[in-house]
Amino acid sequence: MNSAHWHLLLNHLPVLGIPFGLGLLLASLRRQTPTLQRAGLTVMILASAVAALVYLTGEPAEEALEQLAIRPTAAIERHEDAAAIALVLAGVLGVLAAGALWRFRRGALGRGAVFVLLLLGTAVSGTFAWVANLGGQIRHPEIRSASTLTAEEKSEDER
Repeated sequence: MNSAHWHLLLNHLPVLGIPFGLGLLLASLRRQTPTLQRAGLTVMILASAVAALVYLTGEPAEEALEQLAIRPTAAIERHEDAAAIALVLAGVLGVLAAGALWRFRRGALGRGAVFVLLLLGTAVSGTFAWVANLGGQIRHPEIRSASTLTAEEKSEDER
Protein backbone atom coordinates (compact mmCIF):
# COMPACT_ATOMS: atom_id res chain seq x y z
CA MET A 1 0.00 0.00 0.00
CA ASN A 2 1.24 3.45 -0.85
CA SER A 3 0.37 6.85 0.62
CA ALA A 4 -2.53 7.33 -1.79
CA HIS A 5 -4.08 4.11 -0.50
CA TRP A 6 -3.65 5.26 3.09
CA HIS A 7 -5.12 8.66 2.28
CA LEU A 8 -8.19 7.13 0.65
CA LEU A 9 -8.60 4.54 3.40
CA LEU A 10 -8.18 6.86 6.38
CA ASN A 11 -10.13 9.86 5.09
CA HIS A 12 -13.44 8.22 5.92
CA LEU A 13 -12.65 7.88 9.62
CA PRO A 14 -12.80 11.58 10.61
CA VAL A 15 -15.72 12.23 8.25
CA LEU A 16 -17.77 9.50 9.94
CA GLY A 17 -16.10 9.50 13.36
CA ILE A 18 -16.95 13.07 14.35
CA PRO A 19 -20.70 12.64 13.71
CA PHE A 20 -20.58 9.33 15.59
CA GLY A 21 -18.91 11.09 18.55
CA LEU A 22 -21.55 13.83 18.32
CA GLY A 23 -24.26 11.18 18.47
CA LEU A 24 -22.72 9.70 21.59
CA LEU A 25 -22.52 13.12 23.25
CA LEU A 26 -26.14 13.85 22.35
CA ALA A 27 -27.19 10.50 23.75
CA SER A 28 -25.26 11.26 26.95
CA LEU A 29 -27.29 14.45 27.40
CA ARG A 30 -30.54 12.66 26.84
CA ARG A 31 -29.77 9.62 29.01
CA GLN A 32 -27.58 11.36 31.60
CA THR A 33 -24.94 8.66 31.11
CA PRO A 34 -21.32 9.60 31.87
CA THR A 35 -20.06 6.53 30.00
CA LEU A 36 -21.56 7.88 26.78
CA GLN A 37 -19.89 11.24 27.39
CA ARG A 38 -16.53 9.55 27.84
CA ALA A 39 -17.06 7.45 24.72
CA GLY A 40 -18.09 10.49 22.66
CA LEU A 41 -15.04 12.45 23.77
CA THR A 42 -12.74 9.52 23.03
CA VAL A 43 -14.18 9.09 19.53
CA MET A 44 -13.71 12.82 18.84
CA ILE A 45 -10.09 12.70 20.01
CA LEU A 46 -9.34 9.66 17.84
CA ALA A 47 -11.11 11.10 14.80
CA SER A 48 -9.19 14.37 15.18
CA ALA A 49 -5.89 12.49 15.44
CA VAL A 50 -6.70 10.47 12.33
CA ALA A 51 -7.51 13.74 10.53
CA ALA A 52 -3.88 14.73 11.03
CA LEU A 53 -2.76 11.44 9.47
CA VAL A 54 -5.12 11.99 6.54
CA TYR A 55 -3.67 15.45 6.01
CA LEU A 56 -0.11 14.12 6.14
CA THR A 57 -0.87 11.48 3.52
CA GLY A 58 -2.51 14.05 1.23
CA GLU A 59 0.67 15.42 -0.30
CA PRO A 60 2.05 11.97 -1.21
CA ALA A 61 -1.38 11.10 -2.65
CA GLU A 62 -1.17 14.24 -4.78
CA GLU A 63 2.27 13.17 -5.99
CA ALA A 64 0.82 9.79 -6.98
CA LEU A 65 -1.87 11.60 -8.99
CA GLU A 66 0.79 13.63 -10.80
CA GLN A 67 1.94 10.42 -12.47
CA LEU A 68 -1.45 10.01 -14.16
CA ALA A 69 -2.35 11.61 -17.47
CA ILE A 70 -5.35 13.48 -16.05
CA ARG A 71 -4.63 15.88 -13.20
CA PRO A 72 -7.40 18.19 -12.06
CA THR A 73 -4.99 20.67 -10.46
CA ALA A 74 -7.66 23.21 -9.51
CA ALA A 75 -9.74 20.53 -7.77
CA ILE A 76 -6.68 19.30 -5.88
CA GLU A 77 -5.82 22.82 -4.72
CA ARG A 78 -9.38 23.50 -3.53
CA HIS A 79 -9.35 20.19 -1.63
CA GLU A 80 -5.95 20.92 -0.11
CA ASP A 81 -6.94 24.43 1.03
CA ALA A 82 -10.16 23.18 2.59
CA ALA A 83 -8.29 20.31 4.27
CA ALA A 84 -5.95 22.79 5.98
CA ILE A 85 -8.96 24.59 7.47
CA ALA A 86 -10.51 21.29 8.55
CA LEU A 87 -7.25 20.20 10.16
CA VAL A 88 -7.08 23.33 12.30
CA LEU A 89 -10.72 22.94 13.40
CA ALA A 90 -10.20 19.24 14.11
CA GLY A 91 -7.11 20.09 16.14
CA VAL A 92 -9.08 22.55 18.26
CA LEU A 93 -11.85 19.99 18.73
CA GLY A 94 -9.35 17.27 19.63
CA VAL A 95 -7.60 19.44 22.21
CA LEU A 96 -10.89 20.56 23.77
CA ALA A 97 -12.19 16.99 23.85
CA ALA A 98 -8.92 15.80 25.43
CA GLY A 99 -9.17 18.57 28.03
CA ALA A 100 -12.78 17.61 28.71
CA LEU A 101 -11.80 13.96 29.05
CA TRP A 102 -9.01 14.91 31.48
CA ARG A 103 -11.48 17.05 33.44
CA PHE A 104 -13.86 14.08 33.40
CA ARG A 105 -11.82 12.53 36.23
CA ARG A 106 -13.74 14.84 38.57
CA GLY A 107 -17.15 13.88 37.22
CA ALA A 108 -19.33 14.20 34.17
CA LEU A 109 -19.20 17.40 32.15
CA GLY A 110 -21.82 20.05 32.55
CA ARG A 111 -24.40 20.71 29.86
CA GLY A 112 -22.64 23.93 28.81
CA ALA A 113 -19.34 22.18 28.11
CA VAL A 114 -21.12 19.44 26.19
CA PHE A 115 -23.04 22.07 24.21
CA VAL A 116 -19.79 23.83 23.21
CA LEU A 117 -18.30 20.51 22.08
CA LEU A 118 -21.47 19.69 20.15
CA LEU A 119 -21.40 23.06 18.43
CA LEU A 120 -17.73 22.84 17.48
CA GLY A 121 -18.10 19.17 16.51
CA THR A 122 -20.97 20.08 14.20
CA ALA A 123 -18.83 22.76 12.54
CA VAL A 124 -15.95 20.30 12.16
CA SER A 125 -18.27 17.65 10.77
CA GLY A 126 -19.65 20.08 8.20
CA THR A 127 -16.14 21.13 7.24
CA PHE A 128 -15.10 17.50 6.80
CA ALA A 129 -18.13 16.91 4.58
CA TRP A 130 -17.06 19.89 2.45
CA VAL A 131 -13.47 18.62 2.24
CA ALA A 132 -14.67 15.11 1.36
CA ASN A 133 -16.88 16.48 -1.39
CA LEU A 134 -13.97 18.45 -2.83
CA GLY A 135 -11.77 15.36 -2.60
CA GLY A 136 -14.35 13.29 -4.41
CA GLN A 137 -14.36 15.83 -7.23
CA ILE A 138 -10.70 15.10 -7.92
CA ARG A 139 -11.40 11.68 -9.39
CA HIS A 140 -15.14 11.97 -9.98
CA PRO A 141 -15.80 14.78 -12.45
CA GLU A 142 -19.45 13.73 -12.59
CA ILE A 143 -20.01 15.38 -9.19
CA ARG A 144 -18.38 18.66 -10.23
CA SER A 145 -20.40 21.48 -11.65
CA ALA A 146 -19.64 22.31 -15.29
CA SER A 147 -18.17 25.67 -14.24
CA THR A 148 -15.40 24.01 -12.19
CA LEU A 149 -14.20 21.69 -14.96
CA THR A 150 -11.02 22.87 -16.65
CA ALA A 151 -10.86 23.21 -20.44
CA GLU A 152 -8.68 20.08 -20.59
CA GLU A 153 -11.20 18.07 -18.58
CA LYS A 154 -14.10 19.32 -20.70
CA SER A 155 -12.35 18.22 -23.89
CA GLU A 156 -11.64 14.81 -22.31
CA ASP A 157 -15.33 14.47 -21.39
CA GLU A 158 -16.39 15.20 -24.98
CA ARG A 159 -14.33 12.32 -26.39
